[in-house]
Amino acid sequence: MRVMRVGLCQINATVGDLEGNHRRIAEGIHRARAQGVDLLAFPEMAIPGYPPEDLLLKPSFIRGVIERTRSLAPLTAGMTVIVGTIDRDSDLYNAAAVLHDGEWRGTYRKRMLPNYGVFDENRYFMPGRENPVFVRGETVIGVNICEDIWYPGGPVEEQVLRDGAEVVVNISASPYHAGKVRSRHRMLATRAADNLAAVCYVNLVGGQDEIVFDGGSVIVDEQGRILAEGRMFEEDLVIADLDLDGVFHARLHDPRLRKGRIHDDGDPSPRVLLPARAAPAGGGAGDAAVAVEARPALERREAAVHRDLVPEIYDALVLGTRDYVRKNGFRTAVIGLSGGIDSALTACIAVDALGPKHVAGVSMPSGYTAAASREDAEALARNLGIELRTIPVGDVFESYLRALAPSFEGRAPDITEENLQARIRGNYLMALSNKFGWLVLTTGNKSEVSVGYSTLYGDTAGGFSVLKDVWKTMVYQLALYRNRGGGRAPIPERTITRPPSAELRENQTDQDSLPPYDVLDPILRMYVEEDRAIQEIADVGFDVELVRRIVRMVDDAEYKRRQSPPGVKITPRAFGKDRRLPITSRWRV
Repeated sequence: MRVMRVGLCQINATVGDLEGNHRRIAEGIHRARAQGVDLLAFPEMAIPGYPPEDLLLKPSFIRGVIERTRSLAPLTAGMTVIVGTIDRDSDLYNAAAVLHDGEWRGTYRKRMLPNYGVFDENRYFMPGRENPVFVRGETVIGVNICEDIWYPGGPVEEQVLRDGAEVVVNISASPYHAGKVRSRHRMLATRAADNLAAVCYVNLVGGQDEIVFDGGSVIVDEQGRILAEGRMFEEDLVIADLDLDGVFHARLHDPRLRKGRIHDDGDPSPRVLLPARAAPAGGGAGDAAVAVEARPALERREAAVHRDLVPEIYDALVLGTRDYVRKNGFRTAVIGLSGGIDSALTACIAVDALGPKHVAGVSMPSGYTAAASREDAEALARNLGIELRTIPVGDVFESYLRALAPSFEGRAPDITEENLQARIRGNYLMALSNKFGWLVLTTGNKSEVSVGYSTLYGDTAGGFSVLKDVWKTMVYQLALYRNRGGGRAPIPERTITRPPSAELRENQTDQDSLPPYDVLDPILRMYVEEDRAIQEIADVGFDVELVRRIVRMVDDAEYKRRQSPPGVKITPRAFGKDRRLPITSRWRV
């Protein structure tokens, strides 16, 4: 029986940390060798990190990536290792290096370059023109990169139809958004079953600026069944034994590939031989050279049951926050605790990401702050075990009003005075950040960010916006989920049940300016994420004048969003790279 032990090593790479990424890959190779792995794959761009953006315009960076790729080859004695890197001739390529038995034997260059959403690969890379396959013993291996496998036909079908690939390895850096894991699984199962090939998909894991990579690497057999699956949001090594005779037998009983070859008039792909070492006396060669029974016992990793989206989103927010803070050299985060649900959820995520000793809370009451808000902020801090400082804004606010009184003479108080309070709070938090080296986490959610329900240089002042891509209705679901996490519920019940308020004037609630969030969020989702027109949204059942007002608020707030801090992407279309609109525009839907 032909058996190949395949390993997928999903690592948390950091863009530009060539030495650290190289070290992670080397450690993965050593772990896989101890488990008797024949074929080991690392994610797309594992050495440079993804996305490296304009680092790719620096020749010294390109040289460093290629040199470190080459230095991995001696570590691969007796193994085949596929690692994401960059390649160059007269141009630059997103590439997979195939390292085999101590040598860099061949390279696959990514052919389908994504240029949508967060992707901008046409800016940097030339698409590959060839579609090589790699022959290890009797087994033909197709290698491709991320986007290459998402299209029916294309590189995968060519590798199977023209060259008989039985194993397809796809190295990927596929960013997370809620629900993507299920669609990814469906796609991979379809590719495997349609091509009667085992598909091995390895994904990056970790946070990189606004993007989170979820891992979740999978090994799928020729029938589309998931054999093994990596953990989500964690580094992992996934191993499975592939029955290659099973692939051959499946193809004998299914004429589809045979007929496809008859009608395919393309040229065969280049074939790169991966020769086996000379076997000792009495030994065999190729894939069968090491008996499966002689290898370390393999603990089978069964495919995980699909998780609910709420805990999945929560874990993505924790990972994105942890990696942004730590990868940018911070140890502690500071959060303004208002007693409201957004700051409470942000604090919970920060504590789960960094630990309570590395999160500081600041209560900044004014004359409009309700006693319940102060009590709830104090209770939250106690429940989470974090430090809470109280720095009132009243005296500073009064001094502002006195200083501005001559300029404001004859004008009634309005939103100006509300925003002054928010900006004082932003100054307090930034002062603490400067003094202690803390990173300020802002607490605005996607609903507020969409309509500009925030104060520029006030509650938008900070380094990272944890809930920037989380709708307010999802904020409530995440808060309830976190409170069910076992032990004492950290978020006071009153924080969840009280009407939300900015507390910048007497008896203020969010609904003074906005419709209820269960009305607002569906309108925003259709406009922001789906680009629906006003009348299309109204036809679903919303008042057309309300829709028109909300759309105008979204458009008018573009200048605020352009100046806001980055935040974790968890929806299919987040503000930032996903949604790029001009600030100056007279277009109206």
